Formats: sequence, C-alpha cells, structure tokens
Amino acid sequence: MVDLIVIGAGPSGLTAALYASRAGASVLVLDGGAPGGKLNNTAEIENYPGVIKKGPELAYAMYEQCLSFGAKYEYGEVTSIEVLDDHKVVHAGDKAYECQYVFIATGTKERVMGVPNEAEMTGRGVSYCAVCDGPFFKNKEVCVIGGGNSAIEEAIYLADIVKKVHIVVRRDVLRADQYLADKINTKDNIEMHYLKKPHAVIVENNKVAGLEVSDSNTNELSVIEVQGIFPFIGLDPMTDFVKNLGIVNERGYIEVDRNQETKVSGIFAGGDVTDKALRQVVTATNDGAIAGQYIASLMK
Repeated sequence: MVDLIVIGAGPSGLTAALYASRAGASVLVLDGGAPGGKLNNTAEIENYPGVIKKGPELAYAMYEQCLSFGAKYEYGEVTSIEVLDDHKVVHAGDKAYECQYVFIATGTKERVMGVPNEAEMTGRGVSYCAVCDGPFFKNKEVCVIGGGNSAIEEAIYLADIVKKVHIVVRRDVLRADQYLADKINTKDNIEMHYLKKPHAVIVENNKVAGLEVSDSNTNELSVIEVQGIFPFIGLDPMTDFVKNLGIVNERGYIEVDRNQETKVSGIFAGGDVTDKALRQVVTATNDGAIAGQYIASLMK
C-alpha cells in the first residue's frame, strides 16, 4: 500500500510524483515505456520557460529530480483501476498495487493514416518518431504527413538529416504556428504538397518506395517517391483502461476539476490525457504540480 500511484512517467506524472513525495507522500510511478514520455521523441524544447534542452535531456533531469525525494519507479503497463470502498487497486499485467490515490498521466498516442501497407511497414520505413528513426534515412528522401506544429517541427528536424523532405498537407494552408511555417522557407530541401491526402504506402522489395496520395479536391492519384514516411496527423488519448469508470468524455479525454480530480473521488489526471485547450510540457507540469500538492494536503 502506498499513498499515491502515478500512471505515466511523462512531465505531468513526474511532476505530480515530485510534489507529492516532496510533501511526504509515498509514491510509486508506473510506466510501460521510458521515463519522460514524448520528451524522448522531441528534438528541441524551446518553449519551456528558462530551459532550452534536447527532449531526452529534460526527460532524464525530470526523472532524476522526481526520484530524489523518495518516489519509486517500476515498469508496468496498467490495464485497469479497481475502485474499492477505502482504497484503489491498480492492475498492471499479473501485478496488483494498492493505494489511496491515483494520478493518471498516460498521455496520447499517434494517430495512424489508416491506409494500405501502413501497418505492415511500421518500423520498416513508416515511423511515428523522427528523432528516433531520422538518422536511418540519411541521404534519402522522406515524407512527413500533416500541417500542424508537430508535423512541421519534425520536418524541420529531418531536413538537417535527410536529402529531401516532402510535406503532405490535406488542406491548402498550414495549421502550424507562423514562426514554424517561416522556418520552412529557410530549408532548401523541403517541398510542400498541399491539398493531398495519403492513399497507400508503396512497397517494393519489402521496403517503402513511396507514398500514393489523392488530391483533396479531385481524388486524382499520384505518387511521391520516398524511402521513409512520418505521419503526424493527430493524437488520441490513452484512456481505454479507465473508460469503465465514467471519467472520460465522448472524445476519450479525461475530465477534471480545478484540483485535477475526476468524477471518481481519489482519482486524478493531468497532462495530454485530460480535456484541455493547450497540450504542452509547461501545462503538463502545471497539472502535475496542482494534483501532487493537493493530494499531499489530503493526507495531513
């Protein structure tokens, strides 16, 4: 039995664990991946006040600081939360952990294109992490799908590694912030493809050979010859394991109050998994700080 179990070791979860453990709570952090969450897939953090670091560096610093006040970390993929009269039971594989409070910070997962050959070629030319896999495509041409901030950030990062980056946007304008759009113009090896949608991954000799796209207006098909494809077309909350608790909305995001508490007493949530307007590192840490401090106050 511990006071608090944090599910997810991204910025929000690590901050909640830091604040709660620093205030004297016993804390266990569970995550099925590397501590830091999406920070590990981010090349540069430029908008976290006072800090300019590579994503993995900031992730490790947060992790070390979190553990310095006594929080424990274990690898575990949480499958369900059991709500009992006087405590909660968190199930992860064949293990069960008991606690008084739960903080959910599982974040989001990348949305897939849903086109032929995508699943088969994932990890073999189709990637959802430019920082992870970009170096494999040195001196090759790649395609980035999407017109939002994430897509443009990844395209700019890839442009410094690969021979050429093709950006496929289904609309005739970008959704990304203007300063990112302006950065594209500083890269000679980025080519824009507006009003185009992914239609199929082209495979030759068991390798990605291109992306077939359809025109958003005419549905006419054409092929962009690339060796790598990086979709960044949106995110979905990782909340399947708590949908039975009645704490998520119609889009799958968790709803919380001013203290980051859900409709179920003693279960809190923060970060990208919650229903909010801005999903950034700074807002994730804000959620974790509020919840961690509030949970600690409940035990006094």
